[in-house]
Amino acid sequence: MDPIKNPFAPGAGAPPPEMVGRDGVLEQARILFARIQQGRPEKSLLLTGLRGVGKTVLLNEMERLAQGEGYRTILVEAHEEKALAVLLAPHLRRLLFDLNRLAGAGDKVRRGLAVLKGFIGAIKVTVAEVEFGLDIDPEPGTADSGDLELDLPSLFAAVAEAAQDRRQAVAILIDEIQYLSQRELSALIMAMHRMQQRQLPLVLLGAGLPILPGLAGESKSYAERLFDFPEIGALSEEDAAKALQDPVRTAGVAFEAPALTEVFRLTLGYPYFLQEWGYQAWNRANATPIDLRIVTEASSTVIARLDRNFFRVRFDRLTPGERRFLRAMAHLGPGPQRTSDIAEVLGTRVAGLGPWRARLIRKGMIYSPAYGEMAFTVPLFDKFMRRAIPEFTPQGNRTAHDG
Repeated sequence: MDPIKNPFAPGAGAPPPEMVGRDGVLEQARILFARIQQGRPEKSLLLTGLRGVGKTVLLNEMERLAQGEGYRTILVEAHEEKALAVLLAPHLRRLLFDLNRLAGAGDKVRRGLAVLKGFIGAIKVTVAEVEFGLDIDPEPGTADSGDLELDLPSLFAAVAEAAQDRRQAVAILIDEIQYLSQRELSALIMAMHRMQQRQLPLVLLGAGLPILPGLAGESKSYAERLFDFPEIGALSEEDAAKALQDPVRTAGVAFEAPALTEVFRLTLGYPYFLQEWGYQAWNRANATPIDLRIVTEASSTVIARLDRNFFRVRFDRLTPGERRFLRAMAHLGPGPQRTSDIAEVLGTRVAGLGPWRARLIRKGMIYSPAYGEMAFTVPLFDKFMRRAIPEFTPQGNRTAHDG
C-alpha cells in the first residue's frame, strides 16, 4: 500500500488520525471555557498520565478548542533549564501588544503593559542574550519585587483585567509541568487562586506525569480545590481497535480481528505505540486486509524504532547507578514494585536507594503510585531495560521474573 497515504502519525505530540477515547476530558475543557467566559467559576485542568498516552496531543487540541471559543492562548513547554517567568514573559508581552492594537484599547491594557515591564525588569528577562523591554514606564510596586510568589499573581491579574476590558479571555497551557520548581509551581497555584477569587477570565491547562497531583498538593494544600486532575491512560481494547480501524477504513483498508488483538496485546492500548504499530503494518502490507502475519512481521521493525527513538533517548540520560536501579525494577516484572524488593535485588538497604530514587523521579523516569512503591513513567520500559541490559545479576535472593 502507498506509504505516502499512510494515515498513522507516530511522532511526539503529533495528532492521531482519530481522537479516540478522550471525549470526556475534551468536554471538561469545553465546559471550562464556556463557564469562564460567562463569569462563572470553574476549576482549571491539569492532565496527568504516563509517557505516550497523548497528553501533549490533548493539550494542543484544547488550545484549538479555546481559540475556537475566542480565547487568546499561550502554549509553552516547561523544562529544567529555563525558568517559568522567562518562558511566559515573551508570550504575555505579545498578548498585551495584541490587545493594545484593538480599537479603543483602554487604561487596563496599558496598565498590564506597565506591570509586565516591572516584572521583566525584576527577573531580567533576556532573549538570545539581549534584554528586551517595553516602551512604557513600569508601575512601581506591582509585580516587581523579584519574588515570583508575590509577582506572578499580580501579573496574571493585570493581564486578565486587560483581557476582560477588551471582552477577551486567556488560556495558558503548560506542557511537562512537573519540571517546574516547587517555587514556580507554588507561584502558579497562587496566581490561579487569585483568578478564581476575582473571577477573572484566565484559565490554566497543564499536562504532566502522575507525580503532578502530589507535587501540587505539597506546594499548596488548596490546589485540589483549584484544579481537576484528569488521568489520561491507555485506551480500552475497543477504543484501541477503533483508533486503528477507523483511519484505514476511509482508504478502503481493514485490519483483521486477530491482527487487532495482537496489536493490543503488544501495545497495552497506549496511543503512541498504537500509532507505531499501525504505521509499520500499513507500510508492510501489500493489500487489504492487514492480517496477523503482517503485524507479527512489523513488530521487529517497531521495536527497533522504539528502542532507538523512544526509549534510548531516556536511557542515555541515566548514570550507571540509575540504570542498575531501573534494571532491578525490570527484573521484578511489569507494574509497580515495592522499594524493599528493589533494594533486595540490588543487595542494599532501602535507605541506600534514596539518592537514586530522587534523581530518577526528578528525571521523570519513575514515580510512586502508592507509599513504598515505584513504577516506570514510560510504558513498556521494563521490557526495554531487559533488552538494553540482558546480562543482569541480582545481588539479593530475589527470584527473577523476567519471563
